[in-house]
Amino acid sequence: MAAVLAAMAIAFHAVTGNFLTPENLYNVAQQSAVVGIVAAAIALVIVERQIDLSVGSVLATVGVLVAWLIYTKGWHWAPACLAGWAVAVAIAVYQGWLTAYLGVPSFVVTLGGLVTFRGVAFLISDGRTQPVTDATFLLIGGGLDGAIGVTGSWALGILVCGWLAWNAARRRRLAVQHGFTPRPLLLDVLYTGFFAVAVLGFVAAMCAYRIPSKEAPQGIPNPVLIWALVVAFIAFLVNRTSFGRYVYAIGGNPEAAALVGIPVKRVMLQTFVLLGTMVAVAAVVAVSRLNAGTNSLGSGMELYAIAAAVIGGIALSGGSGTVLGTVLGALVIQFLESGLLLLDVSVGHRMLIIGQVLIVAVVFDVIYRRRTGERSQ
Repeated sequence: MAAVLAAMAIAFHAVTGNFLTPENLYNVAQQSAVVGIVAAAIALVIVERQIDLSVGSVLATVGVLVAWLIYTKGWHWAPACLAGWAVAVAIAVYQGWLTAYLGVPSFVVTLGGLVTFRGVAFLISDGRTQPVTDATFLLIGGGLDGAIGVTGSWALGILVCGWLAWNAARRRRLAVQHGFTPRPLLLDVLYTGFFAVAVLGFVAAMCAYRIPSKEAPQGIPNPVLIWALVVAFIAFLVNRTSFGRYVYAIGGNPEAAALVGIPVKRVMLQTFVLLGTMVAVAAVVAVSRLNAGTNSLGSGMELYAIAAAVIGGIALSGGSGTVLGTVLGALVIQFLESGLLLLDVSVGHRMLIIGQVLIVAVVFDVIYRRRTGERSQ
């Protein structure tokens, strides 16, 4: 998938001449953040053999509520965001309880939620845009000052590269301690080096972009930083906690998971609550980026989030895939969007192409699993 991403970037740059410019890459990174945050969490729901089609509508409900509380009711942005999070969790508990404890198919529950909560968003705003002008709140979504600067970006990049090297050495040491043969040293060096170069290249691109009205370059934008923290947190849950192991066990075989004592219903509900929390985070970022909340916020988000997860390697049949893969999936979607936009492709044709890319990704997933002997349906 990384190779596909690189090929797309080179092809679009060859055709347009300005795809790989710092300005475009900076915008692509920011635009990918909202979808990436939702995709990282919806990946776990899909791993459990469930689905959530309401994420876009819930994002609109939370976003409009936060903007309405700030603009119309005069709330400070912090309690307004907490109120939005509480509503997102309440919705997640409602839909998760219907799915996990009553056994109603998540497709049906969240399909109803897709329509219902879009209507709720409209009722909250009464169809009117709710502008937000709080300077501190707007930093969350990027903008003129919503980045950590050159020094902070390079420091963070070097820190991540150091962690990559430490983690590779730790894996080799643990493999030896437990009697396993570690991977060839050259392979580990190349693997770690590839990601280190990718991180430093990304930092260099972000630090090369400067808004004309400012003297200093931007650095890594805040939405991307929030996205990275969300992915790191969910990856930690998956790889370092029993909750993460339970999620994959349930996705692999729910009946077997129940028989060995895994609390299937509770874990499933917790997964929906985690998704609700991340949708609330994405809603805050989206409202901050747009400087306003509208009832059309998050339209089509369910398509992009699910597409990013599937393209990133999450199996629709459940039980397999990685959270980190959703990052590549989100970037593939946004690369397509940005490249087609630079080519002046119409909205209708862009939607057609992205929809077909999703189908191709699912077809590839099914064929690959059949050939490797994995369960594909």
